[in-house]
Amino acid sequence: MKAEQPQKPAEKENMHPRNIHRAGYDFKLLCRINSELKDFLGMNKFGTESIDFSDPLAVKTLNKALLRQYYGVRDWDIPEGYLCPPIPGRADYLHYAADLLAETNDGNIPKGNYIEVLDIGVGANLVYPLIGNSVYNWKFTGSDIDPVALQNANKILSANKEFQSRITLRMQHDWGKIFAGIIKPAERYDLTMCNPPFHASFKDAKEVTAKKWKKLGVMTKPTLLNFGGQKNELCTKGGEAGFLRRMIEESAGFGKQVLWFTSLVSKKETLPTVESSLRWVKATDVRIISMAQGQKNSRMVAWTFMSKDEQLAWTAERFK
Repeated sequence: MKAEQPQKPAEKENMHPRNIHRAGYDFKLLCRINSELKDFLGMNKFGTESIDFSDPLAVKTLNKALLRQYYGVRDWDIPEGYLCPPIPGRADYLHYAADLLAETNDGNIPKGNYIEVLDIGVGANLVYPLIGNSVYNWKFTGSDIDPVALQNANKILSANKEFQSRITLRMQHDWGKIFAGIIKPAERYDLTMCNPPFHASFKDAKEVTAKKWKKLGVMTKPTLLNFGGQKNELCTKGGEAGFLRRMIEESAGFGKQVLWFTSLVSKKETLPTVESSLRWVKATDVRIISMAQGQKNSRMVAWTFMSKDEQLAWTAERFK
């Protein structure tokens, strides 16, 4: 009997149309880019070649190959236990954010280092600035409260010198602040981004992960966080809803310095808090954009304090 051939992965139609990862992973190509990936490959239950996404080392090894092949990041690594984000999902967020900037620019996505983006909680992985700069040539400022994370992000920049002039890192010294102490008085940003902590405690994080693996039939590591993460990356007072409420309230003080504030929202249960907070601060325009990667559904929330005329004037001045 002729052996069954691995099936080509179906296109992931729920991803953004510009997301290069819609076609799935070309593991033969990626293994040529990073030969270490071969050690993690196997057949999944659908008969396609894949990795075990419950294995954080496998995910990190895949990320190294993806970042090098598609975004020109030659040397990338993160310390053990730090958040190792899925690259396709991070790229999706950036593409949807780019669409937002295009709305007041005659439908054209502004590309170039005159576009300034602030990444709140840049982390040790530096993924948003690397992808955003590679795809759109945007200039990034990344902030974080964790000195070890920023030390590793600087190490990545040192190993990829072509990104150094377009990515700046800043330490947030006040754990109670998000924008304050980071956005300087004379600065303006076209966009802010954030992947907020979404658990109220580390115990909650492990319990949620255990339920997820049980649902997927993975029982060998029931409390393992497959994408890693330090407590400050995963947990915050009040969980995701509490963090976003604080972010929205603080954003009102920077409404003339930022065109669009945005954030991921992982839990649909968080949306009522987000929407009521945005009404409270009187945001002039609010968008909630659905996103999906694989079995995970999330959304991007975006808001501005500028009128349409102010948005157009901002675009005319800054989007050259």
